[in-house]
Amino acid sequence: MGRPKPLLPWNDETLVEAQVANLLAGGADEVYVVTGKSDAAVAPILDGLEHAHRVHNPDYAAGKTTSVRAGVAALPAETSTILLLAVDQPRPAWVIRRVLESHLASHAPITSPRFRGHGGHPLVFDGALRDELGSVTEENEGIREVFRRHEARMNTVEFVNEIVRLDINTSEEYKSALDRYTELCAAEE
Repeated sequence: MGRPKPLLPWNDETLVEAQVANLLAGGADEVYVVTGKSDAAVAPILDGLEHAHRVHNPDYAAGKTTSVRAGVAALPAETSTILLLAVDQPRPAWVIRRVLESHLASHAPITSPRFRGHGGHPLVFDGALRDELGSVTEENEGIREVFRRHEARMNTVEFVNEIVRLDINTSEEYKSALDRYTELCAAEE
């Protein structure tokens, strides 16, 4: 993509700034941003954001689960709810709020947004699953392993548009996301 995903322009700010702002506006009290290869470039941005905490994962090259483990390990012991969202999955505050509120009302161990039978993001976990999340591995399929254990009691939130499935992995997906984000956000708010 030519630059680290957290630093991609997103409207009038970087993608990481937009994600932190939307997470806080959507109901998160604090945001723990796990950084990897681009830690040095992202650090100055995060250091200037209130309620944002940088967690460097030096093992990022070993897979996504190392970032989940690093983020979970950094959380305060009293954390009661854990919301996971990758920086390349931009979500507006209303989506985050809807999923988070549904999770809190359901008392389920896990809440997942859905669109046309497919899971989306953000994912919300009860704090009681902290140890399980903190021990995920690539070999055991990461958080899918946690999902399987609690599938019978999982809460789902249905969405009528694909905003919960938006993911930026290629330059084409980035361009498409920029072009469609405002339209997707307004479709259900």
